[in-house]
Amino acid sequence: MKRVISVGGLHGTGKSSLADAIAKKFNLRRMSAGVIFRQLAKERNLTLEEFSRVAAGDEDIDRLIDDKLREEAEKGNAVIDGQLAAWMAGDNADLKILLIASVENRIRRISERDGTDFEYARRETITREGSEKARYIEYYGVDVSDHSVYDLVINTDKYGLEEVIAIVFTAIEAFFGKSAD
Repeated sequence: MKRVISVGGLHGTGKSSLADAIAKKFNLRRMSAGVIFRQLAKERNLTLEEFSRVAAGDEDIDRLIDDKLREEAEKGNAVIDGQLAAWMAGDNADLKILLIASVENRIRRISERDGTDFEYARRETITREGSEKARYIEYYGVDVSDHSVYDLVINTDKYGLEEVIAIVFTAIEAFFGKSAD
């Protein structure tokens, strides 16, 4: 077993917070598509909204991010997060987790996290997600609204971060414990 866990979900569902907790608790390496995307935007002095428009016209940006996720999954002992993490990890993922949440809660979280106006966060997020969804279908034939690839789906509107972490830790411990037999 490679001990690879993928955490997927739309922006603002809590992917990064959960992945950070998993990496720390289970001593796994950490790779985040969102962190890579933000670093690339920052390097180019662009907002996420601006960089999303650039990425929409440059397939190499998505391929770079997705290739990094695949490489980390192949190495093993990693938790990776991103909208396509489950698909990029593929058969290397031992456990594929999806976080879901309402648009309003996701936008509120993003606005608070980034220190931006709610309407700005809404516009930026909706633009980015629309662009990403179209690209993922075009590049990989992947529809991120298809939840069938996931082993565990958690609605983060229903549970706070600590509760989500507790649920996921229990699932991981049960899975890895079962797999050790």
